[in-house]
Amino acid sequence: QLIEALQEDGRLSMRKLSERIGVALGTVANRLSKLEEQDVIRGYSVVLNPDKLGWEMTVVVGLRIVKGRLLEVQHRIAADPRVFAVYDVTGEMDSLVVVRVADRDDLDNFTKTVLSSEGVERSITHVVLNTVKQTGVTLPPE
Repeated sequence: QLIEALQEDGRLSMRKLSERIGVALGTVANRLSKLEEQDVIRGYSVVLNPDKLGWEMTVVVGLRIVKGRLLEVQHRIAADPRVFAVYDVTGEMDSLVVVRVADRDDLDNFTKTVLSSEGVERSITHVVLNTVKQTGVTLPPE
């Protein structure tokens, strides 16, 4: 319940958390401390609206990377500020990259500079048309 409450609003005070989940304030403080010590809670962050920041397009790119160069290429691509996630994956592609760009020109630039860089054998780009669901990590239902 504590984690669920924080996922809904990470700015809730310990007092509000205590009221919401129906346990003593000291219990909330102790549980939060343990969750932080155990690295279950890694920090508290802000959820940004990409459209309001000028990131008009979300793009998911599948990459096939030259054998033996996976980490080098992934780290280089991850350094680009437009890149929000880089994953190792199974299947036909070696890596999936989630990118947010300002517009088509920015996507064109990303494609011609980052995706055409040394070590990238092939890329398949998917432009996201609509976001149906996007959340942080959540607990499975009980």
